Amino acid sequence: MSDKMLFILNDPPYGTERVFNGLRLAGALAKRNGVEVRVFLMGDAVAAAMANHKLPDGYYHLDRMIGACARYGADIGCCGKCMDARGITEDMLTKGTRRSTLDELADWNLWAEKVVSF
Repeated sequence: MSDKMLFILNDPPYGTERVFNGLRLAGALAKRNGVEVRVFLMGDAVAAAMANHKLPDGYYHLDRMIGACARYGADIGCCGKCMDARGITEDMLTKGTRRSTLDELADWNLWAEKVVSF
């Protein structure tokens, strides 16, 4: 039997550390045997999934953190309506992420044993 964890991230990628900390925890759990992780980015958090962030030295790269979560098996969805509102297209997303829907988020909530929101 596996643990099923859903992370819902809402905040902008930079300016607060909520998305950073949510991805840190999601990544740490995705590495563990018997843990299934899904991450849903909505609101301003969808910008964290954009590929190739240009940041000053010393800043964390959320796109790379998302990619690492995906490499460890996490399923990562981005709210399509939120992407549209911010002019983000699928070809702008980092590898391992994809456009998703609120209906899929509803399904993921029913799937999950634990839901964590940042």
